[in-house]
Amino acid sequence: MSDSGRIPYDEFGLFHENASEFGLAFETPPTVRREFVTMDDGRRISALVWGSDDPQLVLLHGGAQNAHTWDTVAMALGRPMVAIDLPSHGHSDQGRNGTRDLSATAGDVADVIRALAPDARVVVGMSYGGMTTIALTALAPELVRSAVLVDITPGVNAEKAKAITNFVNGPESFENFDALLERTIQYNPTRTVASLRRGILHNAVQRDDGSWVWRYARFRSTEDRGVDPVFGDLWDAVSKIEVPLLLVRGMLPQSVVDDDDEAELLRRAPHAKVIRVPNAGHSVQGDTPVELAAMIAEFAE
Repeated sequence: MSDSGRIPYDEFGLFHENASEFGLAFETPPTVRREFVTMDDGRRISALVWGSDDPQLVLLHGGAQNAHTWDTVAMALGRPMVAIDLPSHGHSDQGRNGTRDLSATAGDVADVIRALAPDARVVVGMSYGGMTTIALTALAPELVRSAVLVDITPGVNAEKAKAITNFVNGPESFENFDALLERTIQYNPTRTVASLRRGILHNAVQRDDGSWVWRYARFRSTEDRGVDPVFGDLWDAVSKIEVPLLLVRGMLPQSVVDDDDEAELLRRAPHAKVIRVPNAGHSVQGDTPVELAAMIAEFAE
């Protein structure tokens, strides 16, 4: 911590840590920039644009996360892509009319894809981002040429997501960084402390009094707290997906996908492929990012 009591943060200055932790080559920092796309109502949705060529991939993070959750995956892939901060997350403004309705979220994502990655070959969505991906296939199918769902199906329910919602619905703020890190470690046993510390710096902000608050929490109303995920209506959308579809399923107890979910996905979309990842929980991109990158690369060919 600096003499002023503030912890310094350089958004694009931590990539060497990602590379070191996961054994990636690192000669020079990757080419990454932050972009903002203005919606028709004036809100701005933010995204990280990787590389300088036309993006091949679009990455959508999970609830209470942000685009930086994909950093190691993006570095391992080494391809041009766009990682979007979903509405009410990261550096993006809140959802349309203050809502986090999936259809509205998918509409915002569609506008960002049209602006930044209209020819992307694959949309990759983890958890809430995966549900957004499914909603996007119904709303703007021309933008989803193939789709990867990371540890999510419409079969998620309150019981399966209990550990995640307990973490997200925790304290509104934390007295200091150590308190925030301690709670994060408690709820993320599959992750290294270094990666969790890095994730906090990307996903939380330090206030003038030294306390910390999650970036997404600035949009969360009292009514939002404790809301159970209900995505079952999207099974019908899965049934209509005709493009290549891949489910990447974590197999550790932290996963929210069970055998029944996998079976229902394959019943609804018989052409879909499923890859089980033995050493990953719900956050496959955090637990085994290099392996996930290889799966996405092979699927994208």
